[in-house]
Order: sequence, then C-alpha cells, then structure tokens
Amino acid sequence: MLDTLDAAAVRRWCDGGLASLRAHQHEIDELNVYPVPDGDTGTNLVLTMVAAHDALAAAPDVQVITSRSDGSGSGDRDASGMWQEPPEEPRAGPAGRLMRLMARGALLGARGNSGVIVSQILRGMADSFAASVAVRGVELAGALRTATEAAYAAVARPVEGTVLSVVAAAAEGAGRIKSDDLVAVARAAAAAASEALARTPQQLPVLARAGVVDAGGRGLCLLLDALVAVVTEETTDMRTAAERPSGRPPGAAVPHHHAAAGEVAYEVQYLLDATEESVARLRTVLDGLGDSLVVVGTGDGDPPTWHVHVHVTDIGPAVEAGIEAGRPYQLKISALEERRPDRDARGAVVVATGDGLTALFEAEGATVVERNPSTAEILAAIRATGAGTVVLLPNDANTHAVAVSAAREADGEGIRVSVVPTRSPVQALAALAVRDDQRPFADDVIAMAEAAGACRYGEVCTAQRDSFTVAGPCRAGDLLGLVDGEVHVIGTDPTEVSHRLLDRMLGGGGELVTLVLGADAPPELGESLRGHVHRTWPFIELQCYAGGQPRYHLLAGVE
Repeated sequence: MLDTLDAAAVRRWCDGGLASLRAHQHEIDELNVYPVPDGDTGTNLVLTMVAAHDALAAAPDVQVITSRSDGSGSGDRDASGMWQEPPEEPRAGPAGRLMRLMARGALLGARGNSGVIVSQILRGMADSFAASVAVRGVELAGALRTATEAAYAAVARPVEGTVLSVVAAAAEGAGRIKSDDLVAVARAAAAAASEALARTPQQLPVLARAGVVDAGGRGLCLLLDALVAVVTEETTDMRTAAERPSGRPPGAAVPHHHAAAGEVAYEVQYLLDATEESVARLRTVLDGLGDSLVVVGTGDGDPPTWHVHVHVTDIGPAVEAGIEAGRPYQLKISALEERRPDRDARGAVVVATGDGLTALFEAEGATVVERNPSTAEILAAIRATGAGTVVLLPNDANTHAVAVSAAREADGEGIRVSVVPTRSPVQALAALAVRDDQRPFADDVIAMAEAAGACRYGEVCTAQRDSFTVAGPCRAGDLLGLVDGEVHVIGTDPTEVSHRLLDRMLGGGGELVTLVLGADAPPELGESLRGHVHRTWPFIELQCYAGGQPRYHLLAGVE
C-alpha cells in the first residue's frame, strides 16, 4: 500500500489506465447510444491516453524535491549532481510535475469531447498536485475537486448523466473520507464514480432507452480503478501499454512535438504499404531522426496503407527507413522555412475527409485536417496557414471541443483563432462561400457563422446498431436519413432514402441545395437526385459534388 503518490506511481497509473482503456475500447465504443457510425468514445479515450503516455515516456525520471544545503530554495539535481531551479511551481513534488506532463500530453492528443474532458480532469489534478510536495489522501480529494471544476468549465452546456456527473461523484466520495489515507480516498473515489455511472441512465433518458451507461463515464471509472490498483499495489493480468512501442495502437498519430530552432530543414511525406510490426519499428526510427512525426494507418489492405509525415534535417535516412519498413510511394519532399505568422494574413482550417471534399475546401483556400483530429493536429494545421488570424470549422459536434482547445493553444502563440461551430462539411462550404478578407475579421466570422447557421444539413448513412430513433426503431444495416443530426427517414434503398430526405428538407423551404456524394454512394445516385429535384422542386438551384467521404453516402445542405 502506498502512503503517497510519487512519480513512479504516476507513471504506473498512466500505463495501467491506458492498458485498461485499451482492453475495454470496443466495449466503450459500443456504449454509443446513436446508430450513426461515429461511436468512437473508447477509441478517442485510448488515443488521448496514448498521447499522455508518450509525454511521460519522453520525460526523464523526476527526483524528489529537497532543500538546498544552504536552505536558499528548492530544485532538482541534474545528471552531474548540480542543482537546477524548477521552471515553475517551486513547491511542486515529483507527482505534480509528472502530472503536468501527463495532462499536457493528453490535451495535445485529445480527440472528441470525451478526450478533451478527460484531459481537463488530468489538468485539474495536476494543478492541485502542483501545490503539494507530497500527495496523500487529502491532496487526492482536493485534486478531484479541482478536476471536477476544470471538467465542468470545459463544457459550454454541462449535461448531467455524463462523465461530468461521474467525476463530480468521485470528488464527493473522496471528500467524505477526510483522511490522509491515500488508499482509502482512492477507493472511495472509485466506488462513488461507479455508483454514479450506474445512475447515468436515470439522468439521461436516451441512455435509459438504449439500456446503456455513459461511455465517457465508463472510461473515467476505468482510470480511477487503475489508480486504486496502483496505490494498493495490486497486480493485474492486463496487458501493459508497453506492449506496443510508445504504447501506441494501430493507426494512431504520434503526438506533435517541437524541435529546437534550426534543427529541422525538410518535410518528408509518403504513403507506405507495410505491416503493423514494421511500422512500429519505423515510428521508433523516425522519432529519433526528426520532429512533427505523424503516422496514420487506413486499416485497409493487406498489408495496410499508412501515411507517413516527418520533419528532418537529413532526407536520406527518413526515406531509407520507409524502404526498410515496406513499400513507400507518392514521396513528397519540401524545404521548410521558419516563419512567423503574418499578422495581416487570414487563414481557414477545416476538418474533413475524402479526396473530393478536400479538393473543394483547398480550392477555397482552406487547410484541411482529417476527421477526428487531435488538438495537436488541428494546432499544426493552424500554424501551417502562416496567418495571424484563422477561422476554424470543425464540421462535427464531437470535434468542437477539440477545436476550441486548439484555438486556445494557438492564442498562446499569438495567433487569433475563431471557431465557427459547423456540424457538417456542407455548412463549412456555405460559410467559406461568404468569406471576405476585406471585412474586419470579427465581422467576417459573424457572416460565416450566419451562413453556416442558415444551412440545414442532412446525411444518409448506415445504422451501426439497433436503436430507437424519433423516426421509429432501426436495425443495424438500415439506411438512415438525418436532418440536423436527428433521424427522420429509415429505409433500405439508398436512392429512395435520399429522395425522401431531400423532400423532407425542402418541405421547409430553400433556394440552394448542395449535395456531396460519398465513397460508397451508388454510381447512379447523383443523376437520380438531380432528376428528382428538377422534377419535384423545379425552382431549386442544385450543386452536386463527388466528395469521396467515408461513412456517409450523402451529405446534403439546404440554404
């Protein structure tokens, strides 16, 4: 049993929490109550904690802070035994310092609303630990209170019956102990969180109808259970995060980090057909060669295809590492110049997936980030614009919180970013169509937000699970037509569902229809929709594009 939470315990907690989330990743994904193909809370939590794990893995061991022999202050000894003043929080103990790194890594790697909230819970705990040399029971209870405040502050409209209720219950349970006993407080927090999780269906009717508990709350309970296992020094048979290099699951992006000034000269990118094992070795090699490393797998093919991106000073070894790992192709190399944001320039960053959609947005002068990005990936795209003011279009409610986090980070670097809360790529197209760099930036953002808000959006996708919707029950495999996020049409034929969806949307009025066909849309769908609109709604202007987006056979916008 541990009396205090030290640096080694923080590392073990991060390892154990990541392993537990990975073991339950599919289970948490399946807790999604909506039938649309976006139920990835478990995956987002894993990727968020992978980034936290990597941040700790890159940190040297933190020594216990003691006083100088002359009593003049506190600090750490470096490798030569010389005293070094801590950069901040002079009284912070080793657990607090590592928690700061863990929270920072989670923030930059956060994906989805759940990832952002968990990163804020870790940040709140880190802020509280920073004021303590030693972390015992009372300090842990105080940290959970601070974590609860940070989590609620991260959400514009807090909803009970979610992870917020679970962290609040954990803090309340820990606070009732009023003891320095670290084990007792940790157990009380985990038990209270578990009880709160069981109550979430009573707080959210949508959970009750689906017969599930909150997915984000389930993930937090796993993290608190992992903390109990660490402080009680219990052993588990769960696989550790170290089983994969850097604790990184297949397809995960390596978190962005910065090289020292002057170290990076070239950007190297290529597609790579390689096995997961070969790519794991490649990540390690490239991580030692350069900076801004991102390796993302598509999960398709045998072997899978990966997109590799790295900044290096020497091109040859980066390419040779790809050749050794598999078959690299579509190699792109460009020189990098260190540049400061142009205060007078404006940029736009859009979250989207699909070759056609990407081309549409790039034609509008926007920088495109793949769907479900991390905070670091959006931040890198903001920097890549080279602009002093940037508008950010997340195109997904689950990405909005990540976009806001990235905007805050960019603000700290002197880049002004405004997030327009678009829920669909068609809303982003409407917003970019009215962009005018001659207007004051604030006025331009307002005009874009108004254009996006005036665009009703529809989607056609395949149901991923049985569910009850406002249009009635659906079965996994059914086709769903959604208007502004709610299911309005259920069917089996994509053309018939798409026709009914457009009729439902145009029944409320409209002058311009924008259609974006997905990668799996039937070849004849575009012409069928054109003919249907021209016959049924002859005064409507219609634009139709091949977007190539996965998951959604059709995206529709009505203005």
